[in-house]
Amino acid sequence: MNTRVFSKSILISAALVLSACSSSPDEEDLALVNQGPQALYDRAKESLTNGNFNAAATTLSALDSRYPFGPLSHQVQLDLIYSYYKTSNTDQALATIDRFLRLNPNHSDVDYVQYMRGLVNMDADANVFQDLVGIDRSDRDPSKAREAFSDFRQLLEKYPDSKYAADAQKRMMFIKDRLAKYELAIARYYMKRQAYVAAANRGQYVLEYFPDSPHLREALELMVECYDQLNLPELKQSTLKTLKLNFPDSPYAS
Repeated sequence: MNTRVFSKSILISAALVLSACSSSPDEEDLALVNQGPQALYDRAKESLTNGNFNAAATTLSALDSRYPFGPLSHQVQLDLIYSYYKTSNTDQALATIDRFLRLNPNHSDVDYVQYMRGLVNMDADANVFQDLVGIDRSDRDPSKAREAFSDFRQLLEKYPDSKYAADAQKRMMFIKDRLAKYELAIARYYMKRQAYVAAANRGQYVLEYFPDSPHLREALELMVECYDQLNLPELKQSTLKTLKLNFPDSPYAS
């Protein structure tokens, strides 16, 4: 073999070895692992305090895997849920929440975990980009919003005295508004296609399930128009009566 080529191969191999060494865990990481779960948890808490939720999630996940039944296991899972929530890791957050609820139904923080389930689903429903640019997408899939509403409702039913109950109620009102807007967005879609029965049914759904929604007036006005198009005078007059009683300033009520 050519000596120059052989020497060059040795240099390349040495460079690769050095590169591999430089990318291996540093001494601090190895020391933490050797110190055990408390050192790892302290590191995760430091990441949480500094707002580095990705790093916290990575450390907590490793800790949860290595010591699933240790004295810190419950607190590790609680912090892991929060870290996943802050990093919008919906699937992992829900999986950790459901595992915690299944294995620890009598834990003192189970109301917090149920509350976090609602927050995670509510966050999954949000569309930050559209909110930033002011685009109204009320017609987007509301399945996560419905899950969040169910989560908060379960919290109120099971733990009415929870310190998270008041905030859960406020969030449920927000979700009601979101779901009512969705129903009306679909109703308007049907009206454009002259599917008046389907549109009226959407309006009726808002009346039945979201009577305290700020979109009640729009639902009633939409139903009046649909019944007029369908030549259903009795239903139209009945709806008009309700509209006039609750919203006398509506142009449909004049």
